Amino acid sequence: MPTQTLSSLTGPQSSVPASRHKLYIFLIVLVWAVIYVGSLFQPPLMDDADTVHAEAAREMVERGDWVTLKINGGFRYLEKAPLMYWCVAASYKVFGVHDWSARLPIALGMLALLLVVYRIGRRFYNDEGGLYAALALGTGFGPFIYTRFMIPEMLVALWLAIGFDFFLTSLEQSERGEQPSLMVCWGLAATMALNVLTKGLIGLVFPIGTIFLYLLLTKNLRHLLRLRLFSSFLVFLAIAAPWHLLAGFRNPAQGEARGFFWFYFVNEHFLRFLKKRYPADYDTVPLWLFWGLMLVWLMPWTAFIVQAVRQVPVKLAAFRAGLSKQQRGTLVFVLWPLLILLFFSFSSRQEYYVLPGLPGVALLLGGWLARESASAYDSAERRSGRVSSMVLAAVGVAVCVVCVALAWKAQAPPPNYDIAELLKKNPQDYALSFGHILDLTPQAMGAFKIPLLATAVAFALGTILSLVLRRGNRAFAANLILTLMTVILLYAAHQGLVIFSPVLSSKILAEAIESHWKPGAIIEDNGDYEAASSVNYYTRRQIRILNGRCNNIWYGSRFPDAPPIFDNNTTFERLWRGPNTVFLLTDAKAKPTSEVSEECPQRDRLPDYVEKEGACELAKWGGKVVLTNERKPCPGQAWPRR
Repeated sequence: MPTQTLSSLTGPQSSVPASRHKLYIFLIVLVWAVIYVGSLFQPPLMDDADTVHAEAAREMVERGDWVTLKINGGFRYLEKAPLMYWCVAASYKVFGVHDWSARLPIALGMLALLLVVYRIGRRFYNDEGGLYAALALGTGFGPFIYTRFMIPEMLVALWLAIGFDFFLTSLEQSERGEQPSLMVCWGLAATMALNVLTKGLIGLVFPIGTIFLYLLLTKNLRHLLRLRLFSSFLVFLAIAAPWHLLAGFRNPAQGEARGFFWFYFVNEHFLRFLKKRYPADYDTVPLWLFWGLMLVWLMPWTAFIVQAVRQVPVKLAAFRAGLSKQQRGTLVFVLWPLLILLFFSFSSRQEYYVLPGLPGVALLLGGWLARESASAYDSAERRSGRVSSMVLAAVGVAVCVVCVALAWKAQAPPPNYDIAELLKKNPQDYALSFGHILDLTPQAMGAFKIPLLATAVAFALGTILSLVLRRGNRAFAANLILTLMTVILLYAAHQGLVIFSPVLSSKILAEAIESHWKPGAIIEDNGDYEAASSVNYYTRRQIRILNGRCNNIWYGSRFPDAPPIFDNNTTFERLWRGPNTVFLLTDAKAKPTSEVSEECPQRDRLPDYVEKEGACELAKWGGKVVLTNERKPCPGQAWPRR
């Protein structure tokens, strides 16, 4: 059977049968379900952003206030746009407050994104191009690991993908001499508004910047005038403006607080971009690493990135003659991640800030993989695909050797071990989202033997089989093998996260507190609220804070109606010696001192009177401990341990 060319398969006139189209959609949904549904239930929600955001959504339902986000029993949480929280709160309303219902909206958003990417890839490259793009994105390590906790980056990617789909449709309509339709123009405006409600002003910067760059390069800026700017702007305002206005009116400047508008727009947008945002509870990834992670997050598919980028039209003659439909799409797909990389190159940045650009990279990869599949055996595409597969196989074997060596040398952990006891602490790196990885030690690797061996076997077999199949002119089968390989790798990564979760979550401590709860009892966190936010979430009780008026709870504490829950050494001493039960959350290795500053963080230091007078250790897990002033009888064991 002769090999079909890519052009014969492209566009709505594709010769691929409808049954294959349905099969591809089924495959995408199946891969999504195995990866994302299977990971809804474990591990527990984590401290910091995960349970802070889950708590904000829970209090939204509890208070019936869908305008002002609040955490820890009433503190205004004004730095975030609301759409993700609305979705989680709606999930709570329907299914109740559970870990899985908190994760469900982002998982469903990921499914929607994969289907949109498939649709776009199918339009510009063919059915296989859409399939490969969706599989590359759906099995990417970056999208998976950064949907394990509650941040909206992949929802930003969803609105960008839908918006660029509308924009490319408007170009096609103009190419036919038509005025872009109301649905297309208003749809583009609506996606920008939804993105603003998801992540703030970058919901405008990213799509407008990408579209402007495209029209500037193609000398078609006049196309902006065809996008029904006035009515589209009204649509944007109708969706985006109401919440911002209500949030501003309900949170005016008062007391020590300068109000919603200053904090949300000035502090959280402009000052953050300039690296002057306060409080500075974040760090900045080195620029070389930030750019490199765009490739790491979609491995192993980015082994073909060189070929994918070569599809991009770069010759001036091509721009002057006018781009084909496929070239238009390809140019948008490369400008999309490029603008995001450039934007954050001049700003503060975290590892996951590149995620909204990953669908563009996935589409470029899908387009080239489809071209490879459609080409003849001795074509340049097939040859370069085999070269990349050889490099990938070499990497797979190297990864296999390293993982097996680590598993072989690592000692099995003792029964009922606490993973935190096998780690070293690097608190100076925790402002980075992946900072805890640096805590791993050779001794701790013994806890991860099974995930390490699964990674070793999957990476080696998957990459070698992919090479063998490509040499046998079976590129489609080779790509399915890579998909299966990455599914196994993500399963291993998820199991590793479950093993590591006691360090990242305080759910076990929350359950210990609940099992010994008494009327009038008090929960006190020694230091930063975020470090114990899962106790607030799982107990559904407000926690007091000792020497830690900082980070996400700081600005809300400046409003006059903020709950008075901040203690210093003197006020906490009265509580500790008082008649009510106190549950004190602290670092398991906190050192007693009489010189504790009220600045944050302070979890490694503890007022010395706690040790001098003795305490009861109620629970210890994940490097954290719950102490109580209830010493007779002590429900746990005496503290400090001798």
